[in-house]
Amino acid sequence: MSEQTHVLFVEDDDVIREATQLALERDGFAVTAMPDGLSGLEAFRANRPDIALLDVMVPGLDGVSLCRRIRDESTVPVIMLSARADSIDVVLGLEAGADDYVTKPFDGAVLVARIRAVLRRFGHASGSANGPAAEGHSSVDGSVLSFGDGSLEIDTEGMEVRRGGTPVALTPTEMRLLLEFSSAPGTVLSRDKLLERVWDYGWGGDTRVVDVHVQRLRTKIGQDRIETVRGFGYKLKA
Repeated sequence: MSEQTHVLFVEDDDVIREATQLALERDGFAVTAMPDGLSGLEAFRANRPDIALLDVMVPGLDGVSLCRRIRDESTVPVIMLSARADSIDVVLGLEAGADDYVTKPFDGAVLVARIRAVLRRFGHASGSANGPAAEGHSSVDGSVLSFGDGSLEIDTEGMEVRRGGTPVALTPTEMRLLLEFSSAPGTVLSRDKLLERVWDYGWGGDTRVVDVHVQRLRTKIGQDRIETVRGFGYKLKA
């Protein structure tokens, strides 16, 4: 990488923290590693990292609460680390604003791949809506898409969303998801397809990531704007 990506890594297990830090540094990342949530929050505010890796079970301020505090201040990408794939902690972390999660124990190469996948989509948040306007929305000035009665507007160049004329704050992952839906309104997109296009997964992933992000997006743009098609996926109402 031409410029080092700064990673904040919060993990209370000394062995995992040190080994992971060394592995990430070997791959060219600059790493600030902290043993608990409170010191992690201080490090985040002092250093403003490019991405945060947060273990769910850390002392002082748990990973989910830390994620929520970070999300209150920033849209920096967050990956949660959880020891149990079936844990409610995974969903809680995503609901708190995390963009992805990795289950422990993890392979270093997999972790690096997930970090780079998140960073790629954060660096190319406008890449999903470059095609012509589809039926059901209209181009206002060449880059603004308007849906339904015009209450939802998406500026695909300025990366801004307005609901009823009021700006809506979306994380880059939420924006990518909305752009994917807006590129084909009325078309059902499967969870697997959304994982591939939005999360850049070249392999099967946990569809809970999609479900939680869709729900978060609904709370911001309107609960009835994205329709669930049972057994198939989701679609944006034209």
